[in-house]
Amino acid sequence: MKAVQVIFLALLSVLAANAQVIMPGKCPQPAVQENFDTARYLGKWYEIQRLPHAFQYGDCSTATYSLQSPGVVGVLNRELLANGAIDSISGSATAKDASEPAKLLVSFFENAPPAPYWVLSTDYDSYTLVYSCTDLELLHVDFAWIMSRQPTLPKETLEELRSQLAAIGVKVDKLLTTNQDAAYCSTMNQ
Repeated sequence: MKAVQVIFLALLSVLAANAQVIMPGKCPQPAVQENFDTARYLGKWYEIQRLPHAFQYGDCSTATYSLQSPGVVGVLNRELLANGAIDSISGSATAKDASEPAKLLVSFFENAPPAPYWVLSTDYDSYTLVYSCTDLELLHVDFAWIMSRQPTLPKETLEELRSQLAAIGVKVDKLLTTNQDAAYCSTMNQ
């Protein structure tokens, strides 16, 4: 039992050091977008805000979704690092249950388990709100992204999406704003 406690504390320390948002209890089970239409969701989205996490630390971040095959969405995430390099990662997403198409599982590495990617809200044309969570027994780690079809999002829309996250217990004060300045991000378009 003592070994389990040591491992748990070590994991918690690593997560905390990487600025993950750790919360007590199990992951919440929020409602997702009703009648989710994958075809309308495809295309490029600009990250406006996100919770901090260890696997993303650049700016000018985008996510581009494409249809790989029936039921499989291709995922291409790109970001501009502080040193000027463009970092990207490709993966795929599938709905675990066809009756809940807004609850996707995304995979970026062949031997790693997929992560939840839940579309909580979208109008397909201007904004999307995405939530993910990892259970750690007595704790959970929240992940959230507010994205837009354009590099900006109206303040009223942003506040509404932040309210939706707050309603499920997400610490919206921890959301980071992604730099999408056209001049700063120009290398992403070359």
